[in-house]
Amino acid sequence: MTQRLRVAVATPFDERSREIVREREPRVDLVVGPELLAPVRYPGDQGGDPDFRRGEEQQRAFEELLDGADALLGVPDDDPAALARAVRANPGLRWVHTMAAGGGQSVRAARLSEEELGRVAFTTSAGVHGAPLAEFALLGLLAGAKRLPRLQADSASRTWADKWFMGQLHEQTVLVVGLGGIGREVARVLSALGATVLGTSRHGRPVDGVDEVVPTDRLAEAAGRADAVVVTLPGTPATKGLLSAEVFAAMRPGTTFVNVGRGTVVDEEALVAALDDGRVGFAALDVVAREPLEPASPLWDRPDVLVSPHTAAGGPTLDHRIAELFADNATRLLDGRELRNRVDVVEFY
Repeated sequence: MTQRLRVAVATPFDERSREIVREREPRVDLVVGPELLAPVRYPGDQGGDPDFRRGEEQQRAFEELLDGADALLGVPDDDPAALARAVRANPGLRWVHTMAAGGGQSVRAARLSEEELGRVAFTTSAGVHGAPLAEFALLGLLAGAKRLPRLQADSASRTWADKWFMGQLHEQTVLVVGLGGIGREVARVLSALGATVLGTSRHGRPVDGVDEVVPTDRLAEAAGRADAVVVTLPGTPATKGLLSAEVFAAMRPGTTFVNVGRGTVVDEEALVAALDDGRVGFAALDVVAREPLEPASPLWDRPDVLVSPHTAAGGPTLDHRIAELFADNATRLLDGRELRNRVDVVEFY
């Protein structure tokens, strides 16, 4: 690697974020054509306007920018096919950083060869979403414990009900399914509030804030011991449908269920059935299996379900946090050190 790193900005990335990269790693030369990128609709709009289209001349200019870079910041057009084209057209490309925490799935979908996967390092933005998603998880857990639907119904009907007891989160046992960056942050917050935290993990190593680490193959058993379940897993072939009918059947009546990972991890028919029979008392979903959620989905009309349009991790400073991570990895690459969040090109996670 040369003493400088030429980086093509392949996705919308605001000027302040670009400044952060330059300030933290002056050896990076950012190459960007703002007119070649989709306009953003709101702060932190990483994909940009989906209706944006380049003309033929603009497309040639965009591809030339990508093809002359040592590294890409973002997957071009958030399109695996465009990523594959960029890798194959640029033998000097050494690194691609994806904006998403689950960017490994874009790499999988690009269907790159073994040689291409070995030549280019791929990293993700895992970890930068931990704090906002932990806050959404906390919102869902508190809404379930305090029986928010009942409070809203009584308020709407102007009913001053007789005394009834709310759940106390600090007295509950919460199962965090997945102990990556997001799961560890959820566990830290819950532990600080006094909850007992169980966590599932393939590696089984102790994690700060987690009272007991449970192997993933004992997920149903662990779910049966919890008052609430928080899913933080990425969407991969190994996690698809992991929250199955068997797992929901094992839950205690009234369990609070929160998903801030990926919707494909959950068998949604089993979730609806668990809501119907009361095993799940309240569900807060920032993600669903098919997005946007179809108008006919039974999840829309339920007072015991809170649907968020995959927006809990967003915000005006999200790109700034990604910039800090990217700059640190640029320094590591230039200094010959191991990159953070490198994609496993066997499991693409």
